[in-house]
Amino acid sequence: MKKVQIIASAFAFVALFSAETHAQYSSTPPAVSPMPMKPEMTEIWDPEVSVVTPGKTSADAPSDAIILFDGKDLSQWVSSKDGSPAKWTVIDGRIEVAPGTGDIKTKLKFGDCQLHIEFSAPDEVASVSQGRGNSGVFFQDRYELQILDSYQNRTYRNGQAGSIYKDTAPLVNAMRGPLEWNTYDVIYTAPRFKPDGRLDYPARITVLHNGVLVQNNTTILGLTNYIGLHLYPEAHGEDVIHLQDHGNKTQFRNIWIRRL
Repeated sequence: MKKVQIIASAFAFVALFSAETHAQYSSTPPAVSPMPMKPEMTEIWDPEVSVVTPGKTSADAPSDAIILFDGKDLSQWVSSKDGSPAKWTVIDGRIEVAPGTGDIKTKLKFGDCQLHIEFSAPDEVASVSQGRGNSGVFFQDRYELQILDSYQNRTYRNGQAGSIYKDTAPLVNAMRGPLEWNTYDVIYTAPRFKPDGRLDYPARITVLHNGVLVQNNTTILGLTNYIGLHLYPEAHGEDVIHLQDHGNKTQFRNIWIRRL
């Protein structure tokens, strides 16, 4: 055998031996094909989803709702001032604000919730800007969703109907005309606080005004003060829903709420 052939054969033997030795002692396992997925591998069966019977219309309360006003009385409400019986008036299935008697609040406390409420300006349309059908819905007794007759009624944009008062303006003005009823359908997520009392997660709110989205998972920046910056207060938990007496005979009906 020629010398060149002997050298080539030797190199081939060394290469083959090295490959076999690497395969034998390598710590890297051979590639394994993944197990084929089956439909049931991504199915979740338990616990079964709870059944809630919806209302006949979007305005009707579902079966798990708490009725805060059914057109008959104010038994679910008290005076915000001193806890005495609410002094607003019930007329023909609606609540009418009695100006000067003060705000009213629910007897029950809530955190995360879904709220449905219907409202209208006073029957006699009067005044302008913030003096026309002014009221408000306060979540956890602190964070106000503004109520105002904003139909052809110019005011500051973060103070009109559908605004988080002095905080975030609504996406659009969806107010109906005088003497018509308006609806708010609200999803509210309460703020969370750390064990030491510092804010962990701010409140958020989504609002449909007459079926139109006006607040889209909006962050509430803090207390909705009339004057001053909106900062978060001390840590707190569930609290009342309250309706504001702003000196106008604003009207309400069909109020219900679901805990989330």
